[in-house]
Amino acid sequence: MRGWPFIKLLPVRTNLQFVKFSKAFGVLSAVLVIASIVGCFYPGLNMGIDFRGGASMEVSKPAGQVVALDELRAAVGDLGLGDVGVQGIARRGTDVNDGSTAIVRFQIPEGRDQTQVVRQVEAAITGAVGEVTYSDVAVVGSKVSTELFTSGMLALGMAVVLMFAYIWFRFEPQFGFGAIAGLVHDVILVFGLIVVMRLEFSLNMVAAILTVIGYSMNDTVVVFDRLRENLRKYKQMPLREVIDLSINETLSRTIITGVTAIMVLAALAVFGGEALFGFSIALMAGIIIGTYSSIYVAAPIILLWGVKRGGAADDATPIKLGMASRP
Repeated sequence: MRGWPFIKLLPVRTNLQFVKFSKAFGVLSAVLVIASIVGCFYPGLNMGIDFRGGASMEVSKPAGQVVALDELRAAVGDLGLGDVGVQGIARRGTDVNDGSTAIVRFQIPEGRDQTQVVRQVEAAITGAVGEVTYSDVAVVGSKVSTELFTSGMLALGMAVVLMFAYIWFRFEPQFGFGAIAGLVHDVILVFGLIVVMRLEFSLNMVAAILTVIGYSMNDTVVVFDRLRENLRKYKQMPLREVIDLSINETLSRTIITGVTAIMVLAALAVFGGEALFGFSIALMAGIIIGTYSSIYVAAPIILLWGVKRGGAADDATPIKLGMASRP
């Protein structure tokens, strides 16, 4: 087939002027960051059961019978109790998950009697999946949930600090500030998306944001590696042109990697059910935002800060890139 594989249709080299529009996109990023921070306080995050407290119970059937998780989730969800979590676990006394046992977690609305709500949940589950055995009913208070939320935020903060230390060790200080600015930008905008879409903020979301931090840092390191290499290679080329050159040289890799990940996450969002929908959406947005920040947040800071030229490579004449198709 002519043109197959389709990757051959992508240009080998591009000559896009990214730095030219860095000021405009910098203003846009600043506005979105401020709006996201405001949104986190008002209307605020839609806290899930992990961070608001609630109740949990173990639901089981005799060995060999399967508990339908989707029916469990739907039955409890119809009661209007907010965030509902359902997870299959190994049968008590064994290490085998035969589908006969599950943990159900749900919120208890403020002002409602806990015992009454638990009985309503049990009645709804029995009506949906038949006779089951209930055990280990427990109520998680708001104090424990607040401690869990604090731990989650500390984990995010520690991840950013460790990434900064890694970049500082691997590159010059200005590269570290550029990378951290990009990371903070990405995290705040993902929080803003969670607020706008009213996605439930749970431990799954914390995991999604940590993954976004890793992806964004990986993409930024790729650009920075090429930038450092080109700074040594083209010592006489203006810094803004070196930045544009470095981004253009890594652009196809960035796009292909990002599109591949988004395709997988889109399938997960569509077919993974309600439990994975928010996680998938946050990751997809994070990949797009992380790619954007590598180009229009992290790299322009290098231009503002400046960088020392040097290295063992000989001076080279600036080059002009054009558009060319893959053979």
